[in-house]
Amino acid sequence: MQAVREDEEEEEEEASPEDYVALCDFTASGSEQVKLLSVKLATKQTLTRFNSLISPSSQLSFSTGDRLLVHSKPSADWWWAELQGLVGYVPGSYLRQGAAPAGGDPSSEDPWQDDEYFGSYGTLRLHLEMLSDRSRTEAYRQVVASNSASLKNKVVMDLGCGTGIISLFCAQLAQPSAVYAVEASSMVEHTRQLVKQNGCEEVVTVLQGRAEELELPEQVDILVSEWMGNCLLFEFMVESVLLARDRWLRDGGVMWPSSAALTLVPCQADSYYSEKMAFWERPYGLDFTPLQPLAQQEFFTKPKFSHLIDPEDCLSVPCDVIRLNMYTVQVRDLEEVKGEFQFSVAKPGVFHGFTAWFTVQFESLETGGATVELNTGPNSDPTHWKQTLFMLDTPTPVNAGDSIHGNVILRRNPVWRRHMTVTLHWKINSSTDNCQVGTKHFPMWR
Repeated sequence: MQAVREDEEEEEEEASPEDYVALCDFTASGSEQVKLLSVKLATKQTLTRFNSLISPSSQLSFSTGDRLLVHSKPSADWWWAELQGLVGYVPGSYLRQGAAPAGGDPSSEDPWQDDEYFGSYGTLRLHLEMLSDRSRTEAYRQVVASNSASLKNKVVMDLGCGTGIISLFCAQLAQPSAVYAVEASSMVEHTRQLVKQNGCEEVVTVLQGRAEELELPEQVDILVSEWMGNCLLFEFMVESVLLARDRWLRDGGVMWPSSAALTLVPCQADSYYSEKMAFWERPYGLDFTPLQPLAQQEFFTKPKFSHLIDPEDCLSVPCDVIRLNMYTVQVRDLEEVKGEFQFSVAKPGVFHGFTAWFTVQFESLETGGATVELNTGPNSDPTHWKQTLFMLDTPTPVNAGDSIHGNVILRRNPVWRRHMTVTLHWKINSSTDNCQVGTKHFPMWR
C-alpha cells in the first residue's frame, strides 16, 4: 500500500505545473480560448481527460510579462498552459521559466542568437548546401558577368560573403578596384585562404565582423549580398544589409538585389495531408483517429519549409503580396510587413493552404541592360530555399470561379529578432456555399 502511495505522489510531482513568463505578445488564432472553470489539472490523467473535451487547435493569447502555468509540453514547440482561468496551446519559444528579468529586459540572452546563427555558418554544411544550389549561385555569377564592363574600377562590398564566392566572381570576371568581403562567422579564416588560393588577394580584402561594427577605408559603389531567408525575411539578415547601405553605399550606388517580392498562391497539398493527417484513420486496420487533433497541432501549426509544390497544385494564378525596394525600405519597416491578395480559383479542388516563395531582381549597371532575376517558385529550377507551405486546419473544397481574398502579415518578434510570425486572414466567396472566413498564425523561429 505504501508503494502505491509513493507512485501516486511521484506521478503528481511529475504533473506539477511550471511557472513561466511571457517574453513577448502572442495572439491566439483559429479557436476560442477555453475557460478552466473548476477543473484541476493536477495529474497527467486529469489533463488528458480535460484535453479530450476541447479542440486541440485552441491557442492562448498572452502579453509580455504575463505569468503562465505550463501543465504539459506535448511537443517541443507547443505547450499546454493556463493564464487567468483560461487554458490553451502556447508557443514554447515565447516563454522563459521563472521570474521576469529585472530592469524590464525580457531576455538576458542575445536577442539575435549570434552564437547559434553565426556558429551554423562556421561549418561547411550550410555552405555546401548554398554552393550546390546552382540556380542561386549562377544568378549571382550572371549578374557580375553581365555587368563586368561597368564594374571596372568600382568598389564592391560583399556582405555576408561566406566562402567568398561572389567576391571571387567579381575579382575574376570584372576589374573592380577593390572588393570588401565581409563575414561575421568563423568561416572567414577559410575565406581568406580561398581568396589567396585563387590569386585574388590583390583585389579582395576579407574582413570579419557584423555590419553594425564594420569599418571600411572608403564608401562603396555596389553592395551585394545574399541575405534572403524562407518567406524572404526569415532570420532578418536584411537588417544588416540596410544598415550597411545607409552607412557605406555612396550616393548613386547600386544594391544587388535591387528589389524583392514575396509571392503567394492558394494550393492543394493532398500528399502532405495524407501523410500527416489521413494516415491516422486506419493504420494497420486500427482506428487511430484520436491522434488526429494532436497531429494537426504538431504538423500544421508551423510552416513546412523545403516544400516543393507541383504547379498543378496551384489553385489560382500566384500573385506578389509584398514588394521591397532595396533602396528605400527602412529597418523600422520590417517590424510589420503587410500584403493583400485576391485570388480567383481556376479549377475545382481542395484548398489545403497557401504556398509562398520569393523573387529578387538585380538591376543592370549597363545602359539598357537586362535585369537578372532569381525566382524560387515552382516554375523555375529548384533552389535550396524551395517553397514554404502554410496548412489550414481544415481542408475546404473549392470550385472554379470561387474567390479567395484577404491579407498576409509578417510580424517580427519583438524579442528574438531573427524570428517572426506569419498571419494569414482569408475569406472564401463561393457560388455554392456561404462565405467562409479564417485566420491563422504561424510562428517561425530558429
